Amino acid sequence: MKTFKNIGLFLFMFCLSMAAFAQKGNEETVKIKTSAVCDMCKKTLEKAMAYEKGVKSSTLDVDSKVLTVVFDGKKTNPDKIRKAVSETGYDADNVPAQERAYNKLEDCCKKEAGAH
Repeated sequence: MKTFKNIGLFLFMFCLSMAAFAQKGNEETVKIKTSAVCDMCKKTLEKAMAYEKGVKSSTLDVDSKVLTVVFDGKKTNPDKIRKAVSETGYDADNVPAQERAYNKLEDCCKKEAGAH
């Protein structure tokens, strides 16, 4: 009986590790230059990315204005992520911010606020 428990435990651990490996195999990263200017932009963008299908994590470096997104390549792609950034009100590489979303941003998050 103890042998069956050990085999069962081994099979369970094996399947778990294979599932984790399969998930990592689709993981991709994209770096997107944004028009973000402040910490509120960081919070807004990272929160918006959390709701995007396939996005595993995102981090905005405010100083460089670069958003790094880790995503599942089977569920989304860099163009969809750029579109999502644009729909949040920020430029995403060569994709301009959607005007309606941009107009809803706080004043401190608008491009002019970051121009010194």
